Amino acid sequence: MSDRPPTQNQTQDHDPSSGKPTLWQTIHSILAGLLGVQSSKNRERDFTKGDAGNFIGVYVVLVVALVIGMVVAVNLVIDAAAK
Repeated sequence: MSDRPPTQNQTQDHDPSSGKPTLWQTIHSILAGLLGVQSSKNRERDFTKGDAGNFIGVYVVLVVALVIGMVVAVNLVIDAAAK
């Protein structure tokens, strides 16, 4: 261990609440928002430190995955009911 203070990147790696939200924090925020259980602390972090492009991109991917999952589930149910 060195006696030097940590750089900004090292500090952000250990403390994800400082700086921009990580990918997992972004996914968590979007899922919480979709379910209506987003905390005010996380919402404030997202609006002050988050990048709108990241949130839009992750949101689109999650919604497309949700729609594909629903289509697959409905097709499985219809196929099972037809037998």
